[in-house]
Amino acid sequence: MSPEITKTNGHKINGSGLRSMPPIERFTPLTPHLAISPTVSVVVPAMNEAENLPHVFATIPQWIDEIILVDGNSVDDTVAVARKLRPNVKIVTQTGKGKGDALAAGFAACTGDIIVMIDADGSTDGHEIISFVGALVTGADFVKGSRYISGGGSDDLTFSRYFGNKVLTTLVNVFYRTKYTDLCYGYNAFWARHLPVLDLDCDGFEVETLMNVRAAKAGLRVHEVPSHERCRIHGESNLHAVRDGIRVLKTILRERRRRPTQPVPELASRPAADRGVA
Repeated sequence: MSPEITKTNGHKINGSGLRSMPPIERFTPLTPHLAISPTVSVVVPAMNEAENLPHVFATIPQWIDEIILVDGNSVDDTVAVARKLRPNVKIVTQTGKGKGDALAAGFAACTGDIIVMIDADGSTDGHEIISFVGALVTGADFVKGSRYISGGGSDDLTFSRYFGNKVLTTLVNVFYRTKYTDLCYGYNAFWARHLPVLDLDCDGFEVETLMNVRAAKAGLRVHEVPSHERCRIHGESNLHAVRDGIRVLKTILRERRRRPTQPVPELASRPAADRGVA
C-alpha cells in the first residue's frame, strides 16, 4: 500500500477555549497529481489459476486497500501462490459454483468503499483500475469496461462471441433504454453502497449482464471506460458461447418483470471534495 496523505479542515474551539483538531481525512495517492479518500477493494474469482496469478497480481496497483481472492475449490496451488504474491490477500472459499456465486461471495467480504471486479486469467489489466476509480470519484455510481469505445479493444473475441454480445447488448438497450456498447464483459467497478441494488442471485457468466441491467433499472449513473481484453495466458476458459448466451438472454427477459431496488443515497453531510479527489 502507498503512504497515506492526511487532511484537516481547520480547528474548532471547545468550551474551555482550547483548540481541538477535527477528524482527519485519509487520502491515498494514485498518481503525483491525484489522491482519493475512498478505500478500494478488488475481487478476483479464481479456479485453478495458479499459473496466471503472478501476472494478474503484478498489474494490480499497490495503492489498492485489499484484494479478495475467491477460490472455487482449486486443485492446483492457486491459494498458495496468491498468499506468496500478496501476504495480506483475503481468501474466500467458494461454497457454490459459477462466476456469479463467486462474485457474490467476494463482494460480501469486501470492506472498501469501492469494489472492482477483475478476472484471474490475465485477460483484464489491473493497470486500468485507475480509470474505473477515477470515474467513480468524479460522479459515477457504476462503471463498465467497454471493448468497443475509443481506446478499448480485444485480442480474444471470436466471431460468435462478438455477434452474440452485439445482439444481446442491443436487446438491453431497447428494453431498458440504455446506451451500452458492451454488455458481456467482466471488468466493472461500483460503490459498495449499491450492493443491495445489484443483489446478485445468479450463478454463471450472466452475472455481468445482471449487474448492468439492475444498475440501469435502479437509475444509477453508469459510465463506460475503455478497456482492452487480452487472451487468457494459461489454461482453458469455462465460457461456452451458446450455452452462456442463452443464460444471458433468459436473464435479460426475466429482469423485465422484476421491480428495481432503490439505491442507497450518498451521505449528504460530507462535502463533495472530501468524498472524492484531493
